[in-house]
Amino acid sequence: MPSWFTRARRQTLAVTATAAALALVLGGCSSAEKEDSGAPAKSGASDGAFPVTIKSALGSAKITEQPERVVTLGQGSAETAIALGHTPVGIESYEWGSDKSGYLPWIHDAVKKSGDKLPTQFAGGEDIDFEAITELQPDVILAPWSGITQEQYDILSDIAPTVAYPELAWSTNWDEQIEIISKALGQPDDAKKLTSKIKKQLADAAATRPKYKDVSFSYIYTSGPGTLGVFLPEEQRVEMVSSLGLTVDPVVKTFKETKGTDSALIGLENAEKLSDSDLVFTFYSDAKTRKEIEAQKLYSAIPAVKRDSLVAGVDPSFVTASSIINPLTVPWVIDRYLPLIDKAVTKLDK
Repeated sequence: MPSWFTRARRQTLAVTATAAALALVLGGCSSAEKEDSGAPAKSGASDGAFPVTIKSALGSAKITEQPERVVTLGQGSAETAIALGHTPVGIESYEWGSDKSGYLPWIHDAVKKSGDKLPTQFAGGEDIDFEAITELQPDVILAPWSGITQEQYDILSDIAPTVAYPELAWSTNWDEQIEIISKALGQPDDAKKLTSKIKKQLADAAATRPKYKDVSFSYIYTSGPGTLGVFLPEEQRVEMVSSLGLTVDPVVKTFKETKGTDSALIGLENAEKLSDSDLVFTFYSDAKTRKEIEAQKLYSAIPAVKRDSLVAGVDPSFVTASSIINPLTVPWVIDRYLPLIDKAVTKLDK
């Protein structure tokens, strides 16, 4: 899995490390109308939108005029820019979640639909390809949900105004990210529109599944045999599931947060505490890892796992999309999520 799955963060993507990795490093619908597909809708800047200064934990970005050449780092910024009608000229690459096109499928689909040219992809994370970014001649670099360091920020700021995170790395809430990017692109009034659209898409999907109302769930993760953690209600992937109509198992709120992660490490020895969860959501890096994890007696004894009322993602694209909330992932993932949840719910009647 890519680095953004295993870096420290809050309100985000704390996840299992892959194969060789080691220790757990945490942080981080079919009924939808065409207008809710997440495809970009061209929109101009609001009057008086520029110049604008956006402060972050690493420095301030002064954007003097409408950006034409946008570059994004981290997660979610590219999707929001595209939804606002600004296809980036360059984006950080995520090979693990990409499909055969070489792009995250929801980004590929939306850009193709817009008729724009697909963005150039470059290395990010700890080894940002500054040369590639420089060659793209960006007017602005968007990274409000990323793990860029102060040193990286200083270099990026020499290339173009750079918008980093408000407080901590990987700590920006999804709706706050949309607000920041909308402001940077001169469309502050569109932030609430995008946020409302996402909430409506999830609510509309939930309305098609009234049977989810009384179904409880917990969302767990592991970093290998012997480990167990639970995502807390505020974490994005949990928020996505609860927005589809399911209820977070009350026991989850009793777990103590592992600082800065929106999750709790409870240890496999406490797996029995999840006994009342009707469904358990999780993900695995691959089929081999899934077999290893589910072979553990304490893990397989969790009632939801035992009766197979388990929603477990393995496909990299699905795992990625279901872990982040933004204007493109939500409509892409809903149709794929509901059948998996439906199948798990049927196990409750047996």
